[in-house]
Amino acid sequence: MKQLMLGNAAVARGLYEAGCGVVSSYPGTPSTEITEEAAKYDEIYCEWAPNEKVALEVAFGASLAGKRSFCGMKHVGLNVAADPLFTISYAGINAGMIIGVADDPGMHSSQNEQDSRHYAKASKVPMLEPSDSAEALEFTKLAFELSERFDTPVFIKTCTRIAHSQSIVETSERKTPPERVYEKNIQKYVMMPANAKKKHPLVEERLKALAEYAETSPLNRVEGSGGKIGIITSSTCYQYVKEIFGDRISVLKLGMVWPMPEKLIKQFSTQVEKVIVVEELDSFIEDYCKTIGVEVHGKDMLPLVDEFSQNLIAEKLGEPVPTGLSLDEDVPVRPPVMCAGCPHRGLFYVLSKNKCTVLGDIGCYTLGAVAPLNAMETTACMGASVSSLHGFNKALGKESEGKTVAVIGDSTFVHSGITGLANIAYNQSNSTVIILDNSITGMTGHQQNPTTGYNIKGDPAGKIDLESLCRAMGIENVRVTDPYDLEETEKVLKEELAKPAPSVIISRRPCALLKYVKAKPALIGNKDKCKGCMKCMKLGCPAISIREKKAVIDATLCVGCGVCRQLCAFDALEESN
Repeated sequence: MKQLMLGNAAVARGLYEAGCGVVSSYPGTPSTEITEEAAKYDEIYCEWAPNEKVALEVAFGASLAGKRSFCGMKHVGLNVAADPLFTISYAGINAGMIIGVADDPGMHSSQNEQDSRHYAKASKVPMLEPSDSAEALEFTKLAFELSERFDTPVFIKTCTRIAHSQSIVETSERKTPPERVYEKNIQKYVMMPANAKKKHPLVEERLKALAEYAETSPLNRVEGSGGKIGIITSSTCYQYVKEIFGDRISVLKLGMVWPMPEKLIKQFSTQVEKVIVVEELDSFIEDYCKTIGVEVHGKDMLPLVDEFSQNLIAEKLGEPVPTGLSLDEDVPVRPPVMCAGCPHRGLFYVLSKNKCTVLGDIGCYTLGAVAPLNAMETTACMGASVSSLHGFNKALGKESEGKTVAVIGDSTFVHSGITGLANIAYNQSNSTVIILDNSITGMTGHQQNPTTGYNIKGDPAGKIDLESLCRAMGIENVRVTDPYDLEETEKVLKEELAKPAPSVIISRRPCALLKYVKAKPALIGNKDKCKGCMKCMKLGCPAISIREKKAVIDATLCVGCGVCRQLCAFDALEESN
């Protein structure tokens, strides 16, 4: 049956059709929907793991047991999973195993723009890169076959545009592969030095065999025959090139970006006068071509940063740039802000008011760094806030201990914050860690996590008690506060910062967008009472605006949290009748 399907949904369909049995992932845009869609198939066991390292190890364990498996993550998540990745590459697999990784050129929802193709090369693991939803489905099925044929995990790499765009796919029935029974094999699976030393040459031989496969694989194909210009490309760039040039030039489309087909590339280069490599981010394909002696143009014509578009490629390659209609007036910029009623807003207001140095983390609460709160000063990676706070306070001592905090979300804390807190407890810095517990993984679209008590399907599951966990780790001072209550939150913050010992404050209030959270009636602004002091604007709530020097509340946005009322000295923000 033919149907339109998102790239992520197509990968999930490929998992289903290929007989995948186990999926373990950590949510991360733009990869999240792969696992959410896979969870809709009852034949596949799916779960959210605490982090990507765990997810990869779960997938390896399932492969070991004889079930085809998958783990999915975004590009920065692959950094977390890199530890087991490199060794699993040596060990090999039993049943087929796929690692899905989604890059984010343009950094639509990411803190960096790294290129995951380097991981394939460094770990000596093959990587397939689909250019639309149809290929996403087919490449996923083929990846399992390659995994079992070459005894290796296989990468499926997508990007934001492939993951979140739709194209036509043709679905088929699920085919469960023959059972692959687990057999004890210490030499294969125990990567102690003596065994690993014997495995490395086998990995190199496997890479050569994969490169030979790439030469004639349908994953790589030449379109057109000869001419002045030939373009080597992959992924979304292939779509852009075809839209600009059509069939006027020759194109070598690489569906397998590691290892690459040396002979095919050389042969292609002899059929054209000039070869241009069109690829987003790093000069990965270009560098390989130059290494094997093929003269190409690439980053001397195209940028190293940001995602590409049809217009950009056309402009850089000297082609007519398509024109379109535009608005007569510039649309006002709307900077990103936390949602109306966001529980993090009250806490960040208190931190800003008390002039705290705030070391931050990854989550929607990163928006606490923007105006008017301006309350967060660092963001690096998952869990970095907690570890950095310890180092910051060890370096400055009393100079920083009473005014510096780390903020980290509940899901992020479980992902990578626990070990940082263990370091604080063990090495005893007077550090105050604030866990922003909004009862969900908010930034990626409301996925469950080990602190919510529900699994990926919404069924009851094991639940981590954050208070008990922190105390068990050696943190004696553990407090819970409601960030909607500014006075109480400020009191708790000051008390914990004043203590000469490690502290954890749990700022607990469910995300305002959760379905089970019932909004209160919207507040209204009393124009007669309002003095135009604009103190309520310091919250940065999108429901509040100033018109004719008076506070106005948008009833379609306001959830009645009441935080703004606590700032107004004139009782001008009232409950509606």
